[in-house]
Amino acid sequence: MQKNLVIVESPAKAKTIEKFLGNDYKVLSSYGHIRDLKKKEFSIDVENGFEPTYEIPADKKKLVAELKAEAKKADMVWLASDEDREGEAISWHLFEVLGLDPKKTKRIVFHEITKTAILKAIENPRDIDVNLVNAQQARRILDRIVGFELSPVLWKKVKPALSAGRVQSVAVRLIVEREREVHAFVSEPSYRVTAVFEVPDVDGNEVEVKAELANRFKTKEEAQAFLETCKDAQFSIEDITTRPVKKSPAAPFTTSTLQQEAARKLGFTVAQTMMVAQRLYENGQITYMRTDSVNLSDLALNASKQTILSLMGEKYVKVRKFATKTKGAQEAHEAIRPTYMENEKVNGTGQEQKLYELIWKRTIASQMADAELEKTTATIVISNSSEKFIATGEVITFDGFLRVYKESYDDDNEQEDEGRLLPPLSKGGKLIRKEILATQRFTQCPPRYTEASLVRKLEELGIGRPSTYAPTISTVQQRGYVEKGNSEGVKRSYDILKLKGGKITETTKTEMTGNEKSKLLPTDTGIVVNDFLMEYFPDIMDFNFTANVEKEFDEVAEGEKEWTGMMGSFYKGFHPLVDKTIHSKTEHKVGERVLGTDPVSGKPVSVKIGRFGPVIQIGTADDEEKPRFAQLAKGLSMETITLEEALEAFKLPRTLGDYDGHTVTVGVGRFGPYVRYDKLFVSIPKGTDPMEITLDEAVELIKNKIEAQEKKFIKVFDADPDMQVLNGRYGPYISYQKKNYKIPENVEPADLSLEACFKVIELQKSKAETRKTKAASRNRESVNMEEEPETSKESARSKAASKAKGTAKAKK
Repeated sequence: MQKNLVIVESPAKAKTIEKFLGNDYKVLSSYGHIRDLKKKEFSIDVENGFEPTYEIPADKKKLVAELKAEAKKADMVWLASDEDREGEAISWHLFEVLGLDPKKTKRIVFHEITKTAILKAIENPRDIDVNLVNAQQARRILDRIVGFELSPVLWKKVKPALSAGRVQSVAVRLIVEREREVHAFVSEPSYRVTAVFEVPDVDGNEVEVKAELANRFKTKEEAQAFLETCKDAQFSIEDITTRPVKKSPAAPFTTSTLQQEAARKLGFTVAQTMMVAQRLYENGQITYMRTDSVNLSDLALNASKQTILSLMGEKYVKVRKFATKTKGAQEAHEAIRPTYMENEKVNGTGQEQKLYELIWKRTIASQMADAELEKTTATIVISNSSEKFIATGEVITFDGFLRVYKESYDDDNEQEDEGRLLPPLSKGGKLIRKEILATQRFTQCPPRYTEASLVRKLEELGIGRPSTYAPTISTVQQRGYVEKGNSEGVKRSYDILKLKGGKITETTKTEMTGNEKSKLLPTDTGIVVNDFLMEYFPDIMDFNFTANVEKEFDEVAEGEKEWTGMMGSFYKGFHPLVDKTIHSKTEHKVGERVLGTDPVSGKPVSVKIGRFGPVIQIGTADDEEKPRFAQLAKGLSMETITLEEALEAFKLPRTLGDYDGHTVTVGVGRFGPYVRYDKLFVSIPKGTDPMEITLDEAVELIKNKIEAQEKKFIKVFDADPDMQVLNGRYGPYISYQKKNYKIPENVEPADLSLEACFKVIELQKSKAETRKTKAASRNRESVNMEEEPETSKESARSKAASKAKGTAKAKK
């Protein structure tokens, strides 16, 4: 018999831990969760204490059998999954499914994968924390109830294949509300007045002093009048103040702040940051990456101090202990930091190196001395006006932590005076006016959310926890409620009044406004679903409700609240509302908006969510003639589309003429405008107007498409018509039964036989299965999200309605 079996969540983690333990230990991976609620069934027995029914997925059954066999051979089994709620639940499921003996099972936890941490954990084992397990089950079950009961309502009232979730729906609400704020925003102009003065320096040379008027003018007339006043004015220094300023470093990273900074500084998505951080953690390079804590251990504080001393000297050291301010912070361990502070860099991919360097710099900076600056402010008075100019300058006298790291912000605007010194000035000293500008500026509308700023907002509201931010943001995009996109902005003119010498001149310039990149934008479907849920399920969409549920999960985790009572209280109010809503009748389809009347047919024109997304409709289902439908053109929204824009969509399809015995037409579909020729569809290139394309241009597109298709086929097989060797945009590949397979580099595509093709397919399937197994361990965090039903409308609705009886009790 082997002495010890250690079970962790991922093969990478297993590989790292194996290096620290002797031959008496065998380390295996569970590849994340080994069982979960049934995917296509409700799986919760509401009438019997919300008992869940768990199942082992088909792709995990072989693994479970192997773990069972290894566990039987071991004297002691060590469950070493992560130390948060999800990790605790994984250990509990392993204990239950593998049928482990309590006397031969120990639970160990650590927040960094180092030899010291692993050995210390083995010296201090504990039992499975049932309270943490119950908190995880409570979240999982509550989110399954919301997902399975709300989604069928959306299928009936809005469109099939939609989903709802406790956290994702609130995230969509934030994005929809911000979009409406942007559209409703009315920019107000004002005039910012800046001046350039000259004063003599110690050598008698003239040097410039830049200053800004303390307030702004609302109108051009006011700005013009002020400049007129300045023509004959004298300018002098009324007061000069110089004061020392200290800047302190930010706290070490939590999950949320790491996601935000990686987005700003490295351009990483939230999901990308978590994927790279997971690899660093599993390789033993950083501490656990799902945490609310900003605390650093004494060991880390001392290691940071020694590193700063060796690299920069004693004057740069200032040991700090940060306290976690996040309400309901559930993680008791440390902030995200390097495991070995002396390692300024690590080996790994480019992304791993960049993220590690960011974490190292942030951690080191948090233990460094304040930056010391000297800020000078000069007040400039005008002889014939009560207005005053302010000139500021700033110089760093000691860089402190800024030597290593400077925090970024979503609304970063570099201050013009930062790092700029003022020349020597004296109180009462005269200034010579060089020029004064009054520039028209406009108030800025609220910025749309980025992934990072949405994470910050969710955290501020107390919605979600470290493990839910990334999957929430991924889910709302995958479901088609939100998309990441750019706002091109519009040109705007602005006026500049300039006083130079004794003359005032006026010029008009243009600028782009509203130009945003990689922002989260709600889709029409997202907006309609949000509005429907806000009307019929306001409690679910309420920020306080969602935050309070998180607090209740925390209370369950602390053993202060019984989770089934929490479920019963929620379900008692929620389920009747679902029943009432699904049977309610409305005059119009949810989200439908009537735009006006078609001047040709006299029928109503409306927009609504159709089976495949937003559509424009002329007529109604009650008419003798069937209604006409058209897709919304790209860039148009159901909320803002006008009657004129809607009617434009019905100018297609249009007939261009005949070519080679077939009619050529232009139409528009789900993927944009196209040319149709017999059974051939050819996309119209971007930038070409489908209303203006000629027959000759269309024929050219048709010829090119036919030629490309002829070149596409390298080899076909009479014995099996499904098997084809084709040319693609990335090179030759095999196509079989609507699936594509990569051809190895050392194989000549034209020489492939039917038998050889099947061998290539088997090889690719084997590689894909290996990748899938490895990926499973990295997807643990997504299980913490609310359940998204994947079954049919009828099946899920009947399961939810009958509150399908669970068969496996969750032990407490």
